[in-house]
Amino acid sequence: MSNKSPRVFSREFKLEAVRRILAGERIKALSQELNVLRKDLYAWRDLFRAGGAEALRPIGRPRKSDAVAPSVKERARDVATADPGAPERIAELERKIGQQQIELDFFRQALRRVKEARRPSTGPGVTGSTRSSRR
Repeated sequence: MSNKSPRVFSREFKLEAVRRILAGERIKALSQELNVLRKDLYAWRDLFRAGGAEALRPIGRPRKSDAVAPSVKERARDVATADPGAPERIAELERKIGQQQIELDFFRQALRRVKEARRPSTGPGVTGSTRSSRR
């Protein structure tokens, strides 16, 4: 058994292989020529038929250059145009977030003060913990 990691093929490589399969080349011959398992070629062909070139993306996270995720502002603009009441709802939620942040800050500060006011449980002159009364 080998310790080699599986080969990773680019979308372009897969597209070229699928193009050749769909053009009529025999999968067994193509598999030998490209040094790719036949099951992978069949899988790529099926993926391409089901979802086109986008379905042949490489395994793993996409590169930053490939990312086309819309920005938050673009998504907010899309929501606002789809629902006329969305800007009011967004403003209401932003106010609620602000209020929650104020409450969190208050409770963090209160917790810090409580911790500072506690008597230390270790140090000189402090009674140690007692043993359990169980035997």
